[in-house]
Amino acid sequence: MSKTLVVVSPDADTLAATVAARLTIKIIDAQAERGSASIVLTGGRIAAKVLAGLKDLPAAKAIDWAHVDLWWGDERFLPTGDPDRNDTQARAALLDALPLDPARVHAMPASDGPDGDDASVAAERYARELGDHPAFDVLMLGVGEDGHVASLFPGHPVLNETGATAATFNSPKPPPTRITLTMPTIQSADEVWLVAAGPDKTKSVGAALNGDKSLPAAHATGTSRTLWLLDGAAAADVAAS
Repeated sequence: MSKTLVVVSPDADTLAATVAARLTIKIIDAQAERGSASIVLTGGRIAAKVLAGLKDLPAAKAIDWAHVDLWWGDERFLPTGDPDRNDTQARAALLDALPLDPARVHAMPASDGPDGDDASVAAERYARELGDHPAFDVLMLGVGEDGHVASLFPGHPVLNETGATAATFNSPKPPPTRITLTMPTIQSADEVWLVAAGPDKTKSVGAALNGDKSLPAAHATGTSRTLWLLDGAAAADVAAS
């Protein structure tokens, strides 16, 4: 049974530094155990701070970046290099500065990729790519003000998808077309980290930790451990959980 741990940092900057340190150690430990690590990245302001902070950590020098597989939990179905794509933001924050193996950087397909503007076919392509790789060591997720994770929004039909990935249309937040990991895929990760900062996340974080199953965030759990990594504002309602 998955263990749930809530870790609260005083502010967003400390939170980002804490997550960066945890991620560094997790990658090092995974590589010590089997020679490689598999990490799922998320998007957003805190995620960018985490990656930027990781770049400056002395301990990160112990990571063999050529043996790290990087994936994404969801992606805006936009052209390659669009500044709103999560992979574009991750490359700018950290990835472009690392000696990564390009074949192990698994960006979700773009709308100008081999499948053109067919998001459903693009999602199937990513599912096939996922099928050839081991379980994720860490899968990081942001938590939305409405309790969504990845591009899985409350009440949206894509929540019922059971394949590895799915195309999601008519998303409540723009752009409306996205590709996302499904909830069963999220739940297959060894550890799921839910990262949230700011008072706009207080209500959804508190509700999810109090067991509000209408929120996708309440279902995002790892097989061995689930970490809620929060700043003080996002955690303001957690004491009641």
